[in-house]
Amino acid sequence: MRQVYLDHAATTPLAPTVLEEMRPYLTEHYGNASSVHQMGRRARVALDEARTQVADVLGADPSEIVFTSGGTEADNMALKGVLASASTEGKPAGLVTSATEHEAVLRPAERLREEGYPVQILSPRAHGAVTAEQVEQAVTDRTALVSLMHVNNEIGVRTDLPAIAEVCRAHDVRLHADAVQAPGLLPLDVDALGVDLLSLSGHKFHGPKGVGVLYVRNGVELGPLVEGGSQERDRRGGTENVPGAVGLAAALERAVDGREERAAGLSGLQRRLVKGLDDAVPGDYVLNTPVGAAPVAPHVVNVAFPPDDGEPLDGEMLILNLDMKGVLVSAGSACTSGALEPSHVLTALGLERETASAAVRFSLGADTTEDDVDYALETLHSTLDRMRG
Repeated sequence: MRQVYLDHAATTPLAPTVLEEMRPYLTEHYGNASSVHQMGRRARVALDEARTQVADVLGADPSEIVFTSGGTEADNMALKGVLASASTEGKPAGLVTSATEHEAVLRPAERLREEGYPVQILSPRAHGAVTAEQVEQAVTDRTALVSLMHVNNEIGVRTDLPAIAEVCRAHDVRLHADAVQAPGLLPLDVDALGVDLLSLSGHKFHGPKGVGVLYVRNGVELGPLVEGGSQERDRRGGTENVPGAVGLAAALERAVDGREERAAGLSGLQRRLVKGLDDAVPGDYVLNTPVGAAPVAPHVVNVAFPPDDGEPLDGEMLILNLDMKGVLVSAGSACTSGALEPSHVLTALGLERETASAAVRFSLGADTTEDDVDYALETLHSTLDRMRG
């Protein structure tokens, strides 16, 4: 059976060239980078070189790069670390974020609120992004950090980080961006973006799973999230994942190389997919990725299906039926404790529960072809036609 993988926003395949870069540190060069003997020194050199590679891509200093276990840890580290360092006894520091953030930001934000930190969660404007004007109105003298996504992982909408950075600088507030979906598609220069902290995850751009990065601008006070060692300049305890860091750095350089050409190709496929929905969808649909109406990343198309003649569509069954035909996509909702719940992103956009529960996210990759897009549209049409009778 033909298989078309359209779930690149969830994860990407490890590039063969990246695996080859990692292989020596998974086999013969297995030393602990904290050991002083020759095996440890060799690992330390590889780790330092990987740190420099990442810093060069971001326009940063190597001392500003912290390797983590992934994007989730990097997000948690940014929020909890900055707020803990900025708080004084009896006066916890505040956070501003949005209702459409990844749960790696929303969950710690909710926990911080429960612990007494002043947390504001903003509702996005029409197309799903928070504006600089909203941030201006939300920031108070207690606010220490604003955390907003560079690219939304479900609907692909981009946040105007440079405009929000101006607001943050005017109020002496730090800005964190979850940029997990951006590498290989959008520029990542931290000075141009205006961010003080930025999160990445290796497996989103053809690197290994289990490794990420938190960029921390020099001068930002950040308490450790993981304690138990002096690694990463006392900011993240634990034996360093040398092969992971080497792989992430190689994948990030690979992602930057040819970025504009790759993004242009994906934009063409994105438009082809959006244009084909009118013919592919029997009945009504809601396009949640505002292609042509607002700035979006070129790899995501999110579409939801409202009830037909009062009958809601089973979103989980739609995903499974597409899978049976070889089209691998994600739902616009998350499976939590065995129950399909509507996506918090789509409900924050105002979609009814039944519609938000019947959504599909197509996410394109470098190996996606026009034929793949056409096959996905044909399969979507036949599947919906059968499910809606």
